[in-house]
Amino acid sequence: MIDERLSDEDRERLSLRIGADVLARRLERERLLMLRKSSPGLLRFLGGKDTVIAGCLRAAGLGALAHRNFLDVRLVENPVGLRGLPPAFEGFRLLQLSDLHCDLDPALMDVVECAIRDVACDAVVLTGDYHDHIRKSGKTSRALMERLIPLLPRPRFCIFGNHDFLCRVPVYENAGLPVLLNENTVIERGSDRLYLCGIDDPRFFRTHDLVRARRGIPAGSTTILLSHSPEVAAQAASLGYSFMLSGHTHGGQLCLPGGFVVLRNAPVAARFLSGPWSENGMPGYTSRGTGACGVAARLFCPPEITLHTLHLSHDAPAHRQIG
Repeated sequence: MIDERLSDEDRERLSLRIGADVLARRLERERLLMLRKSSPGLLRFLGGKDTVIAGCLRAAGLGALAHRNFLDVRLVENPVGLRGLPPAFEGFRLLQLSDLHCDLDPALMDVVECAIRDVACDAVVLTGDYHDHIRKSGKTSRALMERLIPLLPRPRFCIFGNHDFLCRVPVYENAGLPVLLNENTVIERGSDRLYLCGIDDPRFFRTHDLVRARRGIPAGSTTILLSHSPEVAAQAASLGYSFMLSGHTHGGQLCLPGGFVVLRNAPVAARFLSGPWSENGMPGYTSRGTGACGVAARLFCPPEITLHTLHLSHDAPAHRQIG
């Protein structure tokens, strides 16, 4: 993202939205992240961690297979039972994309566009990480996102992850994709309302605010929280959120047979790494990710787009995978 900057006007707008102190903290951590990604080290000398991993996959004869798996995006259906769901939202279909990391391999976007073309949904959410290589130009990921956004049905919303810099807020919003930065929005059907709440990245930037994200919402309302990382599940449940959607973990991305996760990038229990889960009565879901991070490769962990269907009940039908 080295070739993008916030204008003074956009900086002022963001300051009003998230607070001057939060904005300053966020921008400082973006600067520190750039420095960290540019610092010398043995892995940098060898070409970087991702180059080493890709080389190991090729040496093991798994490179081509892992790349084919990366492009094998699955449609996963996740029925969700929610207490107090307004009647007008029975059967509401919410499509989730996560962790696109668009510049990693632009070929993925053709696959994603094909995958979403015939999916009927009522709203779309994207749960962070649209850029991959922090130290590299953002032109490719920006162009691919500006190409994708008009293809997504309205209403559509997104949150930011640990690869997303604030300079992209005006870019995505000008393209028609509102960004929720510790904010909420409402979807109305007649007199019934469903609230989408989105927090900023809780993993690296740590500028999230779950209390602010639900500010102004009437008590007892159905609230869906978008959080890039699932690590705030306990706090979200304690605040009364109805349902939580996350990504970030990639489900492990390069796993052992059976989907056993070798390395995890979030400080959470194994049950939060992928698929449906529950925390103190609050249902949640962690996407395995639609793209991949660092290396355009996956093993025993297929990428996904997810169709969540909301139901007025305590017990939801069994989770199943399509395709």
